[in-house]
Amino acid sequence: MPVDVTNKEYSRSEVLRVLSVTERQLKSWERLGLVPESAVYGFSQLVALRTLARLRAAKVPAAKIHRAVIAVRRTLQGISDPLTELRIYSEGTRVRVQVGSQKMEPESGQLLLDFDETELQRLVRMIPSRSRQEQDASLRKKQMEAENWFHKGIELEQSAESIEQAIDAYKVAIALDPQLAAAMVNLGTIYFTCRNLDRAEKYYARAIEANPEYALAHFNMGNLFDERGDRGRALSHYQAAIKIEPSYADPHYNLALLYQTIGQQMKAIRHWRTYLRLDPGSAWAEIARRELTKLVSSSIVRGNRVEGQLSKDTFAGV
Repeated sequence: MPVDVTNKEYSRSEVLRVLSVTERQLKSWERLGLVPESAVYGFSQLVALRTLARLRAAKVPAAKIHRAVIAVRRTLQGISDPLTELRIYSEGTRVRVQVGSQKMEPESGQLLLDFDETELQRLVRMIPSRSRQEQDASLRKKQMEAENWFHKGIELEQSAESIEQAIDAYKVAIALDPQLAAAMVNLGTIYFTCRNLDRAEKYYARAIEANPEYALAHFNMGNLFDERGDRGRALSHYQAAIKIEPSYADPHYNLALLYQTIGQQMKAIRHWRTYLRLDPGSAWAEIARRELTKLVSSSIVRGNRVEGQLSKDTFAGV
């Protein structure tokens, strides 16, 4: 006769053995209130403990699990024990909750936080044929909604704890408006900061494709290639940024450093000088003056008349 596992009880030692967790780990879950302290566990408690064990194996911090459980209780009325009543799982170190056929980010309660871009774009395209006027109104509405998600991403990005939600917000903005280059640049910069250079390059490239005249996108792409040691491509994007926006000081600074590194001192001097004219009062200007002085001094020591003449001009107005 089959055993009804739902009525079976498990001793504490059995639970530790079956789930391969330590007594210390179990006590920490109990202290957080994720599971009740007990010597004997029923089937539902075993389900909760198995979920906790899987999240722990995925390196999800216990404090994050605790916040997610509290948030689900607050968001979904009628759910008293999310660990036994819902499917809670991890994506990387993020906690996800399955609610029916949809996924939910527990702390925000938002139901569109799986954010697969292909799927989102498919959903966005699923709009019936309408008149040109209706299509224009719909496009403006989507663009406004994309802007709202973009600004939400900027807000979320201010806190390290909500950076993953910021990523999701930017992805929704891009799905709603595939030409929103600013969201692509911000998303690329998050990945660049996290040292995921491949993903950063992907979004910078998409931003440049969406808006080839976006100086910031070229500048950031230049930084990425500079970081990889690909000076030729870095140089190309820095120059593109300056061509688009000649008064953009930052590319001049980075170009000066790049030319100085590869021994093209005359070009470095020119860009240091331009940078100081455009941004004379910043903290970076002190570094620029120091490097410019060093380069000009070396030019004078070599006694090159052309460089010596340039050095006089260089100090004018600096």
